[in-house]
Parts: sequence; C-alpha cells; structure tokens
Amino acid sequence: MNKERVHRITVPTPFPVGDVHMYVIAGDRLTLVDAGVKTEEAWQRLIQGLGRIGYRPEDIEQIVITHHHPDHVGLLDYFPHAPIIGHPKADPFLRRDRSFVDWYVRFFEEFFFECGVDRRLFSQLSKEGRSLRYASRRAVDIAVTEGDAVPGLPRWRVIETPGHAQSHIALYREDDGLLIGGDHLLLHISPNPMMEPPAEGETERPKPLLQYNESLEKMLQYDIARSLNGHGDDTTDIPALVRERLAKQRQRAERVLDMVKEHPHTVFAVCQKLFPTAYEHQLMLTMSETIGQLDYLEANGYVRKKQEDGYYIYEAAGVSVCS
Repeated sequence: MNKERVHRITVPTPFPVGDVHMYVIAGDRLTLVDAGVKTEEAWQRLIQGLGRIGYRPEDIEQIVITHHHPDHVGLLDYFPHAPIIGHPKADPFLRRDRSFVDWYVRFFEEFFFECGVDRRLFSQLSKEGRSLRYASRRAVDIAVTEGDAVPGLPRWRVIETPGHAQSHIALYREDDGLLIGGDHLLLHISPNPMMEPPAEGETERPKPLLQYNESLEKMLQYDIARSLNGHGDDTTDIPALVRERLAKQRQRAERVLDMVKEHPHTVFAVCQKLFPTAYEHQLMLTMSETIGQLDYLEANGYVRKKQEDGYYIYEAAGVSVCS
C-alpha cells in the first residue's frame, strides 16, 4: 500500500512556546495540517518549506486545523482557495463575530467575579485578544468529529482530544500507527488546558483539565507508534508519557489540596499562591491552571465547593489525593 507521505515544515512564533510545526500530507488532496502564525517571517518560511518538497502555496488543496489557537491558524488567510477542515467548536473562535467576543468577555467577567478575582484585573480580558493579531479570520468549511475520515485522506481518522482546547483533534493513521497530535502529546512541556465558555447549546462550563486527563488516557486505546507534534520533538512511547503526565497532575493537585486544608480558599486566592507574580499579567493562563486543579480535586472528592456572598469557596473534604 502506498501510504501518504508526510512532510514537516517548522516556522517561528512570537510566543514563549517557540517554533510551531505544520505538516503537509500528499494524499488524494494535498493537505496542510495547521497553519502557523500570521507573520511575514512564518509565511516566507512556509513558502521555502513547500519549495523544498516540490510545492507552492497554491498547490495546497485543503487545510486541517488541530485546534483554534493563534499559533495553529495564523496563515489561513493566505490560502483563500483552500477549504478549512476542523472541529465545529473551532468555528466561533475562527470567525470571531462581535456577538461571540462579547459573550466571551461577559462570561469570564461573571465567572471570575465568582472566583474572587480582583476587579482591577478584569481589563485583562479585553487584552486577551492581543495574540489574535497572529491569527486569521476564517470559518470552518468542513466540520469533522470523532471517527470521521478526513476528506481526501481516507486512511486518516479524527480522534477528538479536548482539553488544551475544546476544538482539539488529532489525526490517526491506523495502518502504521502515525498520529498528528497537535498540542496534545507534547514531549517536553505539558499543554495548558485552557478555560473556554460553554459552547452554543451547552449550559455548563467545560472542565478542561478533567477533559485533558481523559484525552490522555484515551490515547492508550490506540496503537500509536509515533506522534508528530505541534511543538518540539516527536513522541514515541505514548504509555510512558501518559503515566508521567498523570503522575505530575496528582502532585500538583496535592499542593493545592495542602493549601485548602489550611483554610477555605477562593479560586483566586489559590491562584495568587500558585502564581504570585504571573497572575498579574497572565490571568487567563494562571486561572485556567488553578480552576483545573480545583476541578480535579472536586471531581475526585478531595474538596467541596460552596458559595458565600456570591463567591465560590473551596474547602477540604478530608481525603488525601494519594489515598
């Protein structure tokens, strides 16, 4: 069987995570997986990378996005002829209609108030969009979900891997165990499960850290030989990585539980202790990590949540994480 050839192209980003990888699959349709950041340097690097494997940008027939974050969708505008394939939950983040942006800010203002966040930090919510200058504004033309074949790539199936983003998917080729994993199975850094508002039609906020842990364990159901990642090196020993990530998760949760055992805390009070300086300029990132740990502890019965004066308060339930 003549398998589709996969080529990696790497471009720089302005973000702390560093370079981001894109992948070109020469299948029935020439497919680009992910699209870097919207900078002239990234565009030129992509043109050069395509040239080295014998293609030009206009040869790309379709683009699959593993998720909607700016470092994976930046150059979509440079391919107006190519339909965008992705999870339906990526679409509102790509379109960024005014109504969605307003809903996003309003949701987090209300939620952060309930978490006890200092109101002077609420202005950061409108600044969250600064990274979007590196993103394109498109729409998902072809929506794919769990188990779907990728159009033009019949051997590749979609695996939903929510956690780092609600829209996150991976592409799996069963005949040789190859995975294009986006930011799900990064080898050297643990992806941040980022908070998002409920999707249209949903009433409960997502709990991304719980989802990420489930998505990690889900990987053990597949015979994955290699994960081609969005950043850094490939991952080959998937079971070892999953065990390591889950063990570190338990360690981080134990630290938060120790705080709550001393006395009840708001989410923001825990955040300030975990990130004594970073929360001032990275509110969404640090609060995402903090609420994730508390969601984990609550789901496993280690803490209880109650409301006092409009704030969520977490208190210990008398159970050790390691028990």
